[in-house]
Amino acid sequence: MIELGADVATELVPLSWLVGLWEGTGVVNYTVDGDVRTLEFGQRLSFSHDGLPHLNYTSYTWLLDENLSPHVTETGYWRLSRPAADGDPGPGMLAGIGPRPFPTAESVESLRNSDGGFDIEVSLVHPAGVSELYIGQVKGPRIDLATDAVLRTATAKEYAAATRIYGLVEGHLLWAWDIAALGQELKTHASGRLARVE
Repeated sequence: MIELGADVATELVPLSWLVGLWEGTGVVNYTVDGDVRTLEFGQRLSFSHDGLPHLNYTSYTWLLDENLSPHVTETGYWRLSRPAADGDPGPGMLAGIGPRPFPTAESVESLRNSDGGFDIEVSLVHPAGVSELYIGQVKGPRIDLATDAVLRTATAKEYAAATRIYGLVEGHLLWAWDIAALGQELKTHASGRLARVE
């Protein structure tokens, strides 16, 4: 059971099972120029909070080779999907006016969707010039996401869309990631199994 401190925004309760540091391994299997490329990697994934109604997310991976070579990283934010209110900070550095919205568990329940889950938004940034905006839902210990937008710099590799699934299974965080990239349709790309380390 995860216990949230008093400084945690109530909007994070549906996502609270993610909070913490996770570590484990995964595999990539993707076709590039007709060749199937398979590799195994280690991963350290962190979900943290700072008192605001979002989770901070970072992922660092390394190859499971003899040197444990650094592989890829990504960072971002996870939050419940809802219209911005006067009490929310922004845009930019502007302070919110009035009380923060959804201060109680009962008020957060009003955000539950017709499927019994909560709609969420996830923004991820990759250092190689790709930014992803996912929309989806959290329903108990399962999260389903699909890209709503992918932005690429002129120097980034071709990448068009993605889906991700996360689930808490027997105390482990399992995830799978499908991508449409390098001129290919959406298909299996990578998956992992992580255990909580703190």
